[in-house]
Amino acid sequence: MSIDRHLRPDEIELLLDGEEGFGVAPLRAHARSCMECQAELESARELMFALDTLPDFAPSPAFADRVMSQVQVFEPWHVAATRAVEQFVPATRSARLAAGLGAAVTAGLATAGATWAVARADMGFVLALLGLESFREQVVAAGSDLLTTVVGQPGLEALRGSTPEVMALALGGFVAVAGMGVVGIRALATSSRSAR
Repeated sequence: MSIDRHLRPDEIELLLDGEEGFGVAPLRAHARSCMECQAELESARELMFALDTLPDFAPSPAFADRVMSQVQVFEPWHVAATRAVEQFVPATRSARLAAGLGAAVTAGLATAGATWAVARADMGFVLALLGLESFREQVVAAGSDLLTTVVGQPGLEALRGSTPEVMALALGGFVAVAGMGVVGIRALATSSRSAR
């Protein structure tokens, strides 16, 4: 039984390797009857012979180092973490025991401190509220001093007795006057630079 097509490269390779088996006999029969496949088979044999007769060569001893220096080696995170931790592990057994004892004491103190802080969270909350109240009082006092300086004591008393709308209007007027003052000073500075 012969096949009615040309041999594929893998089939030529089977014949070159001298394989034996059920499907090889039809390939050999076709190669004997087809001139084109005979030529392909002969060309492949010549190539194999030429490759076999090439002299063996050994790369230089530094070849592997040069190649590996250009290869990016993937290092899993756990390996990198282990290497980083190994730098801090003492070499002797007694030093490791002392470091372990120190770590255990530190962890115990940290746990006790955290437990105390959580148990005293209500005290911290009260202290924070007192701090905020004190801060608010400081801001109000500073604002009151600023307004006394700008509008005087009678103006401040008038603002305290007025409605929020009047206070907002007064504040807006103050901001507008202060803004015009800044713009005027800037214009004066610009004109004095131009005159030089």
